[in-house]
Amino acid sequence: MSKKRYLVGLEVGAAALAVLLASLNLVHGNLNQDEGWYLYAAKMVSEGARPYADFAFTQGPVLPYVYGMLYPVIDALGLAGGRLLTAWFGVLAGILAAATAARLTERNKGFAFAAVLLLVCGNVYHSYFTTIVKTYGLCSFLLMGGFFSLTFRRWYGPMLAGVLIALAAGTRLSAGIVLPIAGIWLLSQRERRWAWLWFGIGGGLTLLAVFAPFFVSAFEQTSFGLFGYHAGRDPGGMKALLVLKMGFISRFVQAYFVFTVLLLATICWHPRQYERNAGMHLMWMCGIGISLVHFLAAFPYDDYQAIAYPVLVVALVVCLIPRMDEAWLAPVLSFLFLVSVAAAFSSPINQDLFVRGRDRIWWQFKEKSNLALLHEAAHIVRANSPEGSLLLTQDIYLAVEANRRVPAHMEMGPFCYYPEMSRERAEKLHLLNREMLLETLGSLEAPLAAFSGYGLSIESPSISAVDEVDTTLFRKQLERGYDRMESIPHFGQAHTPLDIYKRKDIE
Repeated sequence: MSKKRYLVGLEVGAAALAVLLASLNLVHGNLNQDEGWYLYAAKMVSEGARPYADFAFTQGPVLPYVYGMLYPVIDALGLAGGRLLTAWFGVLAGILAAATAARLTERNKGFAFAAVLLLVCGNVYHSYFTTIVKTYGLCSFLLMGGFFSLTFRRWYGPMLAGVLIALAAGTRLSAGIVLPIAGIWLLSQRERRWAWLWFGIGGGLTLLAVFAPFFVSAFEQTSFGLFGYHAGRDPGGMKALLVLKMGFISRFVQAYFVFTVLLLATICWHPRQYERNAGMHLMWMCGIGISLVHFLAAFPYDDYQAIAYPVLVVALVVCLIPRMDEAWLAPVLSFLFLVSVAAAFSSPINQDLFVRGRDRIWWQFKEKSNLALLHEAAHIVRANSPEGSLLLTQDIYLAVEANRRVPAHMEMGPFCYYPEMSRERAEKLHLLNREMLLETLGSLEAPLAAFSGYGLSIESPSISAVDEVDTTLFRKQLERGYDRMESIPHFGQAHTPLDIYKRKDIE
């Protein structure tokens, strides 16, 4: 078989694996509460509302505007439409990463492209977190688009790179560390004399366009959403913090095990050609920089690394490919393909697609997928409430799926409750304190209410459990005006029961 046919076959195999994994995660992937408030923010933006100023939002403003422009897809397909859009961004990010590696490699470009595509899009963990509706798919797409643009030496390359990387930072703030790293790197590249200036113009003007309008019109709300909310999280002491840090590393290795093995092999291999590729140095610095920002966070979740992983993969492949003898490339890539397939279908994340958990020695299989149960719950809501009416809930993905609004200040779902916050500040930040939550539960504005185990259970900013006494009080307040009409077991994130209530004055 010729080299060209071999590479085409390998790339087709990698693409087929990517589509299969994304499809499984789209249909069967566990729900995540974040999916609800991200899509609800996009819905509000599509209707003319502004994040921070008109509703609480705790990430950069780019995602709600991008998904808001594409909201007809979500309106037609519900949460599955949001996942479809996210999966497209995730796969395109993998393709851009592969193209970046090919441009940074002087020879064996096709092998570099295929290896990156396989490692990024063929990783089931990465596929899951760039398929469910989070910031990772869009942020990775913008970030890798920026790196790809940076490989072009004419003025428009670094300028477009600055624009795209700034948009990535406007999607997820941790990506912003790439801007100073890439700017300093460009300053050190003497053969690209004015690239740093074009990069700075593109990035600087885009940052101003993304953030300045919100800081000018709603400074306190924007500052809280971007910084205050995250700073207030409490991991629960030094011991818990250390456990979280170690867990962050451990779970990263587990999720990206094939990458980790290749990285260790590369470190042990004599780096004869390491110094020759400046672009590879940039990718390493940026990938490590993003990872350090995540590691230093109060709650360093391993899924944060979904935006750093493609950057690190490009750096690794560009570092590794030139060291290999030409005769080794095809056998090594074939082996890598088989290992990636084996890793993808032996990952514990696949078990979560079809199993709820384990009761002693018995596996608890899902009778229906999480998405199917969401459809079922949304059908009940639509059948028992007028179109466009309120749904009193903190399970925001149910409101999105049923095309219903939630009461003001509940847009952040389980994270809208700040019990100790003053009323004046809570109203300004579009959140609820204890008194306001009780008022909302007793307002009887909504014909239906729906609460899973996530509802009325989390208090911010510490992200701790609501006191049992308060939980009982909240439920009693709800049940003064609502009767339980339906209960769906094993619903949504963590598979807790969903109770659906109808207002007592409705027959």
